[in-house]
This record gives sequence, C-alpha cells and structure tokens, in this order.
Amino acid sequence: MRKTLATVATLGLAGLAVIVPTSGAQAATACDNAYNSASLGYFYAYSGDNCSGYLGSAEGSDSNWGNSQGSFQDGDTNNAESILHRGSSGLAVQVFNGTGDDWAGGYTCIKKSELYMSSLNGFSFTSGYDVDNGISSHRWLAEGSCAKFLDS
Repeated sequence: MRKTLATVATLGLAGLAVIVPTSGAQAATACDNAYNSASLGYFYAYSGDNCSGYLGSAEGSDSNWGNSQGSFQDGDTNNAESILHRGSSGLAVQVFNGTGDDWAGGYTCIKKSELYMSSLNGFSFTSGYDVDNGISSHRWLAEGSCAKFLDS
C-alpha cells in the first residue's frame, strides 16, 4: 500500500510540474542562449522580454537610437524590453531615456557582471520614467561613474 501511495504521489507531483509554468527558467535559458551566442564586446537590445526580438547591437556608444546613424536606428528607440551586456572591457553600459551627445536626462546602468536583464519592466531611470520601452540612447562608461544600476 505504501508503494502505491508513493507512486500516486510521485505521479501527482509530476503532473503538477506540467501545469505550473516555468517562465523564470525559460527566460534564463533564452537569455543564457542569447548571451552565449552574442559577439564579445557588444551591447544588445531586444524588443521583447527574455532576449527575444533582436533590435540591434553596438560595440560603441549610440547617442540617438531614433536616427539613421549608429548601430541602433529608426524604430529601435523606445522599443527595448530586455538588454544584454557582452562587453569585454569591464565597463558598464549606461542607457538613457533621452538623446544627444550631452548625455543628459534620466539614465540607469547595467554592470558587466549583470550579463543581461530578461525584462526591464519595473525598473526606472533616474528621472523616474520607466526603462521598459524607454531607452533612446546608450554609452559605455566606468562603473564608478554610474550612480544607478538596474539591479538596485
């Protein structure tokens, strides 16, 4: 009888695993896969959560994701929902909700050690605006020059 109850309990738990979503694990796997296939030295942005919907990548800075210059262009501005940091220099990537070479406006940073953010939902720039679908430019800089990070 004990063996039968143990078998039923095991099958019940196995069935429950099929019902319970594993979105956190799937997100990590998707972004892990994107990270492992990303070119070393680049910053990436995606239009969807979980590193899906490739927007673009950049080895350098791009002061305006909405123009036709730089690595990110035209419709890329204000469309990032996840980002990936595959830099090799140890620098952080500072993302802004504004454009221009003066690097003014609200910002936040992703550290090299963070690797990626599978969802930007719930994070804000220093200006208070949402980071999710709010990035308009980015630049590379020393971590010590950034006062706000996505993980904080």
